[in-house]
Formats: sequence, C-alpha cells, structure tokens
Amino acid sequence: MAALLLACVLLAGRGWLREHPGYDPWAPLTLDEKPGWATPRKFMAVRTDRAMCRGFLERSGIDVTALPPTGSGTCRRDDRKRLAALQAFDVSLSPPSAEATCAVDAGLAWWLRKGVQPQAEAILGARIVRIEQLGTYNCRRIGNGDSGSWSEHATGNAIDVSAFILADGRRIGVRRGWKGSVEESAFLHAVRDSACTAFATVLSPDYNAAHADHLHLDQAIRSGGWRACR
Repeated sequence: MAALLLACVLLAGRGWLREHPGYDPWAPLTLDEKPGWATPRKFMAVRTDRAMCRGFLERSGIDVTALPPTGSGTCRRDDRKRLAALQAFDVSLSPPSAEATCAVDAGLAWWLRKGVQPQAEAILGARIVRIEQLGTYNCRRIGNGDSGSWSEHATGNAIDVSAFILADGRRIGVRRGWKGSVEESAFLHAVRDSACTAFATVLSPDYNAAHADHLHLDQAIRSGGWRACR
C-alpha cells in the first residue's frame, strides 16, 4: 500500500512539473515558461553551456549564427554573434550593429518577452519599438583603470541600455526617467528588476554615478552562480 501511495505521489508530482516547468530543473528553458525557482538555475546553465544557449534561442525562433572568434588575450571573443533577440520581437536596436555573446542574446529575449514589453504596456500603455544602447564590447577593466578586474564588456558579455522608444514616439531615457515622472520611473525600475532573472549582473543608477545614464546587463560566470541586482 505504501509503495502504491508513493507511486501516486510521484506521478502527481511529474504531472504538476509538466504544467509548471519553471519549477522543473530538467525541463528545457522556453520563453513560454512561467518563472519559478528553477528558472534562474536554467539561465546559469545557459551562461556556461553554449549548446544549451543555442538550443534556447532556436526554440525561441532567434538566429543562432555565430561569428568567427576575434581579438586576443583577455579580450579575445570566441563566443560572438549579432544580437538577434530584438529583431525577433520586432524591436530595433540603436546603434544596430551590436555583437555580444549567445548568453546576452538569450537574456535579452527573456527580458523583452517577460519584462520590457509587459511592463511598457501595463505602465506606459504602449509597446517598445526601439532600444538605445551604449555598447557591448570594450576591451577595458572595470572603471577604465589600469588595474583591477576586467569588465564583462572586454569579451562582449554585456550590454548597456540607455533608453526605450515607444510606439507612440515617447523616449524613456534612463538618466532623466529614473527619478522623472511617476510612470517613467516606475517603468524603468520594473524593467531593471525583471532583468535580474535573465542576467547575472544588473546595475542601475541606484548602484553608482557611473551608471546614472544606463542599465548595465551582463552574463558573468561566477562560482556558485550568484547574481548581482542593484
């Protein structure tokens, strides 16, 4: 009887996990997944496993074409692709010629689908049609110093987002909007928070003055997979 009861519990558990893949660490990550405790763990795997990252992009209908490696030393980029997530959601990027890692593209796809567009429609009453960015690749150390840790920008594993353009023409810039109108501030804080599921690091104007005009998003690989969201 105990064995039968256990079998029933296991079957019920499997059925529940199929309906709630965000809590199933073995279910492949998809854009249709409602976030659960397992979702951040899946993104941790996406950061470290390019095949898993490409699989997520393919399931999301996003181009996975890799570009040849370039650079050398600390700034060598052997994981390089044109950012395609935005085009898949009918959002343009300005400037348009941005390259980053597969993991950054995957993070952008999730962020757009789960955070940016839903928050724009709910708070601002319009969809985002363009995102302005300050760059993805820059062979430098954190803080632009001569010593210290290298920035994730050094390998194209980051993107700095400075503004969002709405379908009705409004521009929501991070510098002016962070402490601007109630709606603009609420939107920017909401998209900052929503990025924390898909990215390893999210830094905003709340972090320091160097980030007063943008949201820094990167996919740093850290021991234990811990994330920073500030």
